[in-house]
Amino acid sequence: MDGTYVDHAYAEHLTDTDLELLATASGAAGTSGGAAAALRRDPPAISRLLGHPAAFEAVYGRSAVRAGRPALVSPFLAFAVAVHRAAAELASMTHVVERTGPRQRVPVLDAPMLAGFLESPERRLFLAELLASFTRAAEGRYQVRTPRGPRWLRFSEVDPARFAGLLDAVPERERPGVYRRLGDIALFLAGVFPDHTFGPAFGPIHVERLLRDARVVRDEEKDRLSAAPGLELMEHLGTRWYRRACELAAVRTRRLAVVAEVADSFRAARRVLNHVADCYLFADGEAGFAPPGR
Repeated sequence: MDGTYVDHAYAEHLTDTDLELLATASGAAGTSGGAAAALRRDPPAISRLLGHPAAFEAVYGRSAVRAGRPALVSPFLAFAVAVHRAAAELASMTHVVERTGPRQRVPVLDAPMLAGFLESPERRLFLAELLASFTRAAEGRYQVRTPRGPRWLRFSEVDPARFAGLLDAVPERERPGVYRRLGDIALFLAGVFPDHTFGPAFGPIHVERLLRDARVVRDEEKDRLSAAPGLELMEHLGTRWYRRACELAAVRTRRLAVVAEVADSFRAARRVLNHVADCYLFADGEAGFAPPGR
């Protein structure tokens, strides 16, 4: 993917306040016409500033937290800075903790693999956009036809079993988008709220529905996944949903190419988000996310 695309995407997402903060923190402020305007004329500079140590300190440092940040900056800036910080930190680490159960963690010597995932500017942008998209998760109702007449069902972007029901309700042309969002939901839950995947929300009834909607048809595969921990299930389903979105899409876009990459490295993406959530997002609060089921 063209790096220029990534640079311009950051410029579109970030507010003038965000850009002023980046420029001030890094010492790049003071250009004529205002720092924000100057950065918008030079999108590659924005990408460089997101990885500047001073940018992280300005958003997540102790003085920043006392001043009310990251709440005072846009969610996208907070997440983009965190993802870039993770890329820098993981490059110098040897191990990262991994979940083995609710609140249970063990060190795994694969930090270089996670750092490799984040070497791609496109994948860094993907994760920042993913996190920002869940600060206001959508929910609502949709109608389905039954033998007894129309019936209204609820959907939520933090409940994959309910959201998967949309596959039976939307026109065929909209299904790639539903599959894409299902992949996002799986990655978000497994990456930001991994302990939730070990809970009752992934009981037998919900798991059976998820496997059906993911087109898992072989009995031996169904049996294995039905008995698998929720985290493993989300990895498997998220990968399938992303790949299904790519298969059904009428046009192969740049963004969809990144979706395919993430599908091939879903576990790495999930573990990067685990690191981001543990080390930055939840260090002093809930980072703008309501826990699933609240």
